[in-house]
Amino acid sequence: MVRRPVAWVAAIVLFVEAVGIAVLNWFLGVVVDRQDMSLAGLDSDMMSASSKIGGLVFGLYFALCGVAALLVGVRNRAPGVFGRVLLISAAVVHALLGAFTVGLVGWGAFAFMMVVLGLIVFTLLAFGPAAGPADAAPGDGSGGADGANGGKGGAPVAAPPAPSAS
Repeated sequence: MVRRPVAWVAAIVLFVEAVGIAVLNWFLGVVVDRQDMSLAGLDSDMMSASSKIGGLVFGLYFALCGVAALLVGVRNRAPGVFGRVLLISAAVVHALLGAFTVGLVGWGAFAFMMVVLGLIVFTLLAFGPAAGPADAAPGDGSGGADGANGGKGGAPVAAPPAPSAS
């Protein structure tokens, strides 16, 4: 059995990122609360609370993505449907965050986001598709790759011959 450590590394990075996002947003909420300033008439207490809540929700999301990657590493097989959707959404989020961080933070943050994106994508691609009836060999009753022949076995239905030029 071949172990793929990329899932473990992705899980660790996602856990660290979850804590970092939660702490950063909590800190920003505290800063807004202590400044007691208004932005275009918005209540500073509401901005502080929303920053803290948003940071916790986003941190929990990344932690859940880390759990999905950790399960891939522990089980040494592809994630299920929910885990795959969760990891794909995390990859999309990291691609968008990477695009935004270039202009706002700099190339270092962009590089970090792209490394995490790569780890998530490698975690998703480390395992091939699960072998099922569509991958079975012709002649075993599965009817080939397209499920033709009504499950009677034999070779799959062939395409008609190409028309002649005469």
